[in-house]
Amino acid sequence: MSAQSTASTFDKDFEAPEHRTVGAGTEGLEVSDASRGDRLAQMRAGTLGSIHSWELVTAVDGPGTRMTVFFAGCPLRCLYCHNPDTMKMKDGESVTSDELLRRIRRYKAVFRSTGGGLTISGGEVLMQPAFAATILAGAKAEGIHTTIDTSGYLGASCTDEMLEDVDLVLLDVKSGDEATYTKVTGRELQPTLDFGRRLADKGIEIWLRFVLVPGLTDDVANVESVAEYAATLSSVSRVEVLPFHQMGQDKWKALGMTYELGDVEPPTTELLDRVREQFRSKGLKVY
Repeated sequence: MSAQSTASTFDKDFEAPEHRTVGAGTEGLEVSDASRGDRLAQMRAGTLGSIHSWELVTAVDGPGTRMTVFFAGCPLRCLYCHNPDTMKMKDGESVTSDELLRRIRRYKAVFRSTGGGLTISGGEVLMQPAFAATILAGAKAEGIHTTIDTSGYLGASCTDEMLEDVDLVLLDVKSGDEATYTKVTGRELQPTLDFGRRLADKGIEIWLRFVLVPGLTDDVANVESVAEYAATLSSVSRVEVLPFHQMGQDKWKALGMTYELGDVEPPTTELLDRVREQFRSKGLKVY
């Protein structure tokens, strides 16, 4: 996706919908009432973002107890997405960087006592790079551990300056095979691979994630490609093999979207063991 097309998608995707209910996921955050024109200008400046929700979680989106903030908007259309309601920026709530950082600071004591911090997820974090950069810089100024959860597809939008404020990246590598990646996401694989190598070159810690979907991503050669790639990244400290589940299916139906994996069962224990062993055989620590 070129910079021009990304900007075009940004503008179109943030147009306010005619009908939208306020998401309970932003409870506790003051929502901005800026006009559409002001919103777009502030988003480009990194002082306003479109937020789907936030929550406190433990040992899920990075170490310790974390405040995970879900940005709205994603360029991928993953067949197994369990949060399809985060795909469009217009479906999020407008929240200023000052307001979000105020909420983040409230949990500094929790972060310190648990070894936790802030995780920015989505949707896709890098759909809103300026806002992400502002939040990451603000969190680091407070001494808070920072993590981004990303597909890496928009890695070119992540500046070197932004990466200086990132302690950990949860890199979701959805396939090692180009054709399978396109089938899963509707996009190309190469940008993800390039971003992972860039992170490794900078020594930024990576937790590589791979979603195991029977009949879609479980092919031995496909898994082997992901494992071989992971083994080339010197800063990968762990690999998480995430078993496919059906918890997002009802959301797809509620949104009137076609869900193609309704008949797919979660992976068996035997399949999970086989795939995890493929990663372990490359000397990787697997969870």
